[in-house]
Amino acid sequence: MSAKPTIWVLGDQLNTRIGALRFATPKSHRILMVESRHKCESRGWHRQRLHFIISSMRHFAEELRSDGFVVEYIQAPTMREGLARYRQKHPKSDITATAPNSITGRALMERLGIATVPSNQFLTPEGEFAAWAATRKSLKMEDFYRRQRVRLGYLMNGDEPAGGRWNFDEENREPPPRDGSNPWGEPLRDALDNIDLDVIAGLPDTATGDDPVGWWSTTRVGAFRHLRHFVEHLLPTFGPHEDAMLAGNWHLAHSMLSPYLNNGLLMPADVCDAVQWAYDNDRVPIASAEGFIRQVIGWREYVHGLYWLWMPEYLHKNELGAVRPLPSAFTDPSSTRMRCVSICAGDVKQRGWAHHIQRLMVLGNLALIAGVDPVAMNNWMWESFVDGAEWVMVPNVIGMSLHADGGMMATKPYAAGGAYIDRMSDYCKGCAYDRKKRTGDDACPFTTLYWDFVLRHADRFVKNPRMGTQVRAGQKLADAQAVRDRAADVLHLLDTGRL
Repeated sequence: MSAKPTIWVLGDQLNTRIGALRFATPKSHRILMVESRHKCESRGWHRQRLHFIISSMRHFAEELRSDGFVVEYIQAPTMREGLARYRQKHPKSDITATAPNSITGRALMERLGIATVPSNQFLTPEGEFAAWAATRKSLKMEDFYRRQRVRLGYLMNGDEPAGGRWNFDEENREPPPRDGSNPWGEPLRDALDNIDLDVIAGLPDTATGDDPVGWWSTTRVGAFRHLRHFVEHLLPTFGPHEDAMLAGNWHLAHSMLSPYLNNGLLMPADVCDAVQWAYDNDRVPIASAEGFIRQVIGWREYVHGLYWLWMPEYLHKNELGAVRPLPSAFTDPSSTRMRCVSICAGDVKQRGWAHHIQRLMVLGNLALIAGVDPVAMNNWMWESFVDGAEWVMVPNVIGMSLHADGGMMATKPYAAGGAYIDRMSDYCKGCAYDRKKRTGDDACPFTTLYWDFVLRHADRFVKNPRMGTQVRAGQKLADAQAVRDRAADVLHLLDTGRL
């Protein structure tokens, strides 16, 4: 009698509907899971990121056991050693894994001699994005998104988009309520069980950030509870203020479901089907439903496709020649007087999370206009966010945030001064800096560095249809040299942790 074959389940594939697990039964397969100490200690991972990954793995192992599977959960110094221990115990068992979600993960499986089957963790089958890209002169997300809507059938009336339009962005760019209202309640919090507490107690000394307090569920049941809560209570108001920022509310109407999508506790169809149901039953307006569906079947799948299309060379793109080290304000939010940065970096420290506009237009924007090294910024965001993954961080940071790819992903750099932050948030109230000033000791660092960025890269962007007007305006500034001088002071203060 031959040995029962084994399926190796990785830490971001925690669902019986993913890849190799889809056709497994307790009678046909045994399960291997490896928790690598080297992986946990290799970087300054956020404590809540590590807890979420490890605790979710251990909970999933228990779920599989309760379904009748024999699960070997091995804690080892490295993945290789964990595999060696398993093979020593089960030398005749053939091992198969679902293809990892990163290039480095797939290279490891190849080195270890593990056969893999394609992943179905995304709605776009592997190879399909590349086939689409091969037919395009430019890879516009909007074109890909509309194709996804037609292909997958979400928010469609036959061949036409629900609501008569593909895109409701214009309705979804409102600033926060100016009357001071805060209509969004606190997100769900889960009680920490014994598995959670055991994981927290064993986190390495290299971990950073605050301890978990239950913001991130580590079970499938909990992930679905968060999905239901979002659809019922937050999705109806998601659209209008999805780009807004508030000092007194760190989440607004954002779903915070990305961690569960990234590690498999939720599948994209789980989320999209729930949103479609809510729209079909008049629970949510089209602008909110469309804005959210766009993030899942559009942006998320688009970024995943670009990662596999452009890596590994893409990680090392640095078309703007940015070499500045990561600002200490990101890792020590209390050290800066920039209120917006202190709030957003503080959210990351406290919870391992900040919503997409905080990432792009505060943290990413500062890194862009200050000239922070793209690899350093990518590493920090990958390590610090509970939903961090190589495939999602590399395109978002290198391309979208820092324009380090020279425009492969975005037609313009997402650079902005203090006026944008003031319009879309209440962060500027009570700040030590004046967002209207670009020179002087109390000038807003974002405003100063924005115009310095425009002037530094004028030759590159003057012919850009979306940047040319601003470049020419910058070149006409009567105080252009004073702006450059103030920018030099700002960058020195940023480098020395005194800004």
